[in-house]
Amino acid sequence: MDLLIAAAGDRLTTYEKRLAELVGIDSGSGQVDGLRAAADLVQTWCLAAGLAVERTPVVDPTGTPLGDVLTARRRGRGTRRILLAGHLDTVFPPGTAAARPFRVRDGRAYGPGVSDDKGGVLAGLAAIEVLTGLGLAEYGELILVCTPDEEIGSPGSRALLRGLGSQVDFALCLECARDNGDLVSARKGVAELEVTLHGRAAHAGIEPERGANALLAAARLTVALDALNGRWAGVTVNVGHLRAGDRPNVIADRARMLVDLRAWRTGEYEAALAEIRRLAAAPIVAGVRAELVVHAPTPPWEPNPTSRWLTELAAKVGAALGIPLSHTATGGGADANLLAEAGAAVLDGLGPVGGADHSPSEWLDLDTVVPRTALLAGLIDQASRAGGPF
Repeated sequence: MDLLIAAAGDRLTTYEKRLAELVGIDSGSGQVDGLRAAADLVQTWCLAAGLAVERTPVVDPTGTPLGDVLTARRRGRGTRRILLAGHLDTVFPPGTAAARPFRVRDGRAYGPGVSDDKGGVLAGLAAIEVLTGLGLAEYGELILVCTPDEEIGSPGSRALLRGLGSQVDFALCLECARDNGDLVSARKGVAELEVTLHGRAAHAGIEPERGANALLAAARLTVALDALNGRWAGVTVNVGHLRAGDRPNVIADRARMLVDLRAWRTGEYEAALAEIRRLAAAPIVAGVRAELVVHAPTPPWEPNPTSRWLTELAAKVGAALGIPLSHTATGGGADANLLAEAGAAVLDGLGPVGGADHSPSEWLDLDTVVPRTALLAGLIDQASRAGGPF
């Protein structure tokens, strides 16, 4: 374990230099040029580390390019296949990297994507380099995957991720640890629902009876959806966007709603989704028809015995390194959900400690880079060797 810490420490200067370069590229979801430039950097570093690299362009359901999935592989001398999963896209618009450039203050790094998830991706690569440098190759194959569309639900990458999840023994996800250091051992399922209500326009003063008010239907559906909160433990339904009508003297002929559904358990997730479909299909206002589309449905990640064993193994490795570890469930969905759905044993939050994701204050604690890289490398090594629930 001392060797892991020392080897990770030797990588720290390189890690910080790479982080500054990667954060300096605008790579918001859909910014294809920036995402490919970020993938180019990671590819260069992976090739230098002796990994074989493959690039797979992906598109959304409409055929719009989203960027490339980068998959880097290294063979070992063992049998177990271990996936390290991270993403290169951020939530920030073009120009953010110049307006809010990478900087370090009081031991923390700041910049767009520094924690979510560029710092995590680089920790994954550093852990591979640590293992290679120490000659620790008890795994069968290490696979590092970096996607360009996680922040929008991985519409282009999900088939590839599910394929990898079905092929590996473990999936170690590189989202950064919670701001208190917790690993992530479960995530809520998420679905974004778009409801379009089609009504009929009419003059509100002269002949309102000829109209069918889509705005009224949207208001009533909003109330009905809000009433689902509390029906199932841990299920939340939020109407986060509603737009309808243009003028007060016209019966609105169209309304659009965006709805967020989250649930801890698969059965409750599916039941709530079915109820939302039923409510949308029911007559709400005479003459108004609802059209519902579910975007990037992501089922809950519920721990199984193998993922619990993996969480316990991480705690043992942490204890040997002098890093006390705890874990938590979180309401945010991620690629971990898709990998778990495919059958992999999953553990998340294995990047360095960070926080304030999706905000101008996003930060990464540089003092945690060395111990968390050593933890990740040690976990890979021990998961490759340990008996486990197999």
